[in-house]
Amino acid sequence: MLSKEQLKQILTEQRESILKKSTGIERTILKDIEPKIKLPRVIVLTGIRRCGKSTILRQIIDKYYSNTDFYYINFEDERLFNFNASEFNNIYETLVELFGKKTTFFIDEIQNITNFETFVRRFNDNGYKFYITGSNAKLLSKELGTKLTGRHLDMVVVPFSFPEYLKLKQYPFETSMLYKTETRAEIKNHFREYLAKGGMPEYLLYDDIEILARIYEDIVIKDIVVRYHIENIAALKELYQYLITNNSNRFSFNSLKNIIPLGSVNTIKRYISYLEESHFAKVISKFDYSLKKQLINDKKLYVLDNGFIRAVSTKLTKDNGWLLENLVFNVLGASSKIYYHSSAKECDFVVLENKNINSVIQVTWQLNDHNKKREFDGLVDAMDKFKLKKGTILTYDQEDEIKKENKTIIIKPVWKWLLENP
Repeated sequence: MLSKEQLKQILTEQRESILKKSTGIERTILKDIEPKIKLPRVIVLTGIRRCGKSTILRQIIDKYYSNTDFYYINFEDERLFNFNASEFNNIYETLVELFGKKTTFFIDEIQNITNFETFVRRFNDNGYKFYITGSNAKLLSKELGTKLTGRHLDMVVVPFSFPEYLKLKQYPFETSMLYKTETRAEIKNHFREYLAKGGMPEYLLYDDIEILARIYEDIVIKDIVVRYHIENIAALKELYQYLITNNSNRFSFNSLKNIIPLGSVNTIKRYISYLEESHFAKVISKFDYSLKKQLINDKKLYVLDNGFIRAVSTKLTKDNGWLLENLVFNVLGASSKIYYHSSAKECDFVVLENKNINSVIQVTWQLNDHNKKREFDGLVDAMDKFKLKKGTILTYDQEDEIKKENKTIIIKPVWKWLLENP
């Protein structure tokens, strides 16, 4: 157990640290958080390590709490690694002694503390506001779902979007720029860089690929190996590297079992679920109205941020088409349930919203004589399947609108699509 003096030192240093942290560019998610500030709910920010959750807390502290009216605790601090939830009262008493009576807590990486939800519930029931962050979706949802049912609001923080990236680069984008030759060229240059580098804040700030490699290693070791007591670390890493290298390609759990020496299909499924829970990747299925068939159909895996593909993949050749598809998936998957479609033809993305398929999308770097028929046929097949009159093909830099019988096919550059729908 830490002494009161030790706690005072830690909490004082942590408060100074969060206040010294740059507020950075204002993240888009703040617009979603603002109307929830006055609600008597715990706001839970989850997301991959180092994606900017602490910076968002800093922005909330600055914008809505005048940099004074708050308590801050960071449980990523190694001095608090063995902290017991029963000691929360000691922390609260220490905070009151140091900073006076406040009614708002900001807590980073709270899932590191077992039974944290009991303290949060007790204080929340007594009128205290909480903003908490965590890097593991399953752990947070498990604890919060049982102890804080109806008392919390979950929000997922993702790496920088393309509009946020332009702000970071101090490029003052306006919609009119999409239609001017000079500014279109500038936007495309920024987009090529964003497509390759992704949106992880620290990497964009320092431009050192080792930053992404270290984040990935921390996810694998700290969030997965240590937390779930994995013994065959080499095979686990081999599985993940194979999936990342072959991102957006179809796979089955049985095929992976034959490639990676992990013993059973259930082990493969479990290890992939750990990667999803850490927010590093998402797995999608072929759409089928039968849930049973969805479960057994081939899967595809997409990596949360394109920068990690460059940092971890063993692929020797660059494939901008795969990067484009991975980026589009992450934008779509942030707000909708995504599947792929496959029958005689294949369509990259089927978007499910409110229990209805409302759009189908193909992604290709460039439409040309070699792939045009395949891309069109796959899209039209999906449009027929789901009785849609409109479909979209997203490319790097082609734009058109094609009427075919009673169907409309929109061809649009991804960079323009991203800026028209920020």
